[in-house]
Amino acid sequence: MRDAKGPLAADVLVVGAGLVGLASTLALADRGLRVLLVNDTRRGEASPAAAGMLAPTVEAATAGAAHDFAIAARDRFPGYVAALRERTGIDVPLNRLGVLRLALDDAEAERLRHGLPAGVRWLAPDDVARLEPALVRTGGATFHPEDGAVNNLVLMRALKHAIGHHGRVQVLGDAVTEVAFDGGGVRAVTRDERTLGAAQMVLATGAWAPALDGLPRALPVEPVRGQMMSVASKALRHVVFGGDGYVVPRADGRTLIGATVERVGFDPAFTEQGVAAVRAMGAAISPALADARMLNAWAGLRPMTPDGLPLLGRDPEQPALLYACGHSRNGVLMAPLTGDCVGDLAAGSDPRMDIGAFRVERFG
Repeated sequence: MRDAKGPLAADVLVVGAGLVGLASTLALADRGLRVLLVNDTRRGEASPAAAGMLAPTVEAATAGAAHDFAIAARDRFPGYVAALRERTGIDVPLNRLGVLRLALDDAEAERLRHGLPAGVRWLAPDDVARLEPALVRTGGATFHPEDGAVNNLVLMRALKHAIGHHGRVQVLGDAVTEVAFDGGGVRAVTRDERTLGAAQMVLATGAWAPALDGLPRALPVEPVRGQMMSVASKALRHVVFGGDGYVVPRADGRTLIGATVERVGFDPAFTEQGVAAVRAMGAAISPALADARMLNAWAGLRPMTPDGLPLLGRDPEQPALLYACGHSRNGVLMAPLTGDCVGDLAAGSDPRMDIGAFRVERFG
């Protein structure tokens, strides 16, 4: 690698420094590869805006290998944050108390009680009230004992610390604007007119992935805005889904409430209407949240694909290009395991999980 605006070269170029890009960078470097991570901070990035939910059984819209990947991704977290704590001294808060999915009326209760996934159990209204007295009185709830949440902001901080102290990683504050593939490698040009070269490239720019010039195909990834807020409340201990929203309690006395679903392009602003809608989502789950003091409000841009699944794996026409983007609602959940699979592929191994459902060519 060289600096001072001269050519920069590495074994792998990682474009994007959200959770997926950070996890991929660390996995690659730990496999002995020299990594150049290009970090361009953009307003509305999904990783810092997320609530950090690890809930693959709550909204299980997939089956087969894709569902298996999501479950394995959730189960990767205890060992992953323990390893980060050992190498960085940063303790990433992990809530594994389980997740509740409320039935807000009798019709929803009837629907949720039938066909429960393995390991998920039904709680009658009195059982829900004993577990979480501050919840609205409901028709019952499903309880997902293995699901939970991670503090995504602390996770990002721990990954950045590990990467910053890794001898095989160089971090460049810039933005890749154009790429070209030749001779089995990749050449990239940045906003600051640097030239970057690598044998392989990982595309991990979230909602901005399709904007990169020179990609071998159009990518079906679009930004979908989610507005959220945090309030001062210790009313709940469990992550709770209900109606159109969810609440995620933090150990520091904050409770996160979210989130809207808005197709407004790359507009990361939060609005009065959005804050009111999010407040109503929280109040529908717990009346205690209706008047809780608001601490902050923000919005993030989810990188959505048409089927809600990520783009992960090599491009079939340009094998030097590895996709790790479009994780939709599950970027935090899938980041560590995505990084593992990216590291496997770049090092010449088979990925440890079946990622066939995530191949880019499924969209033609």
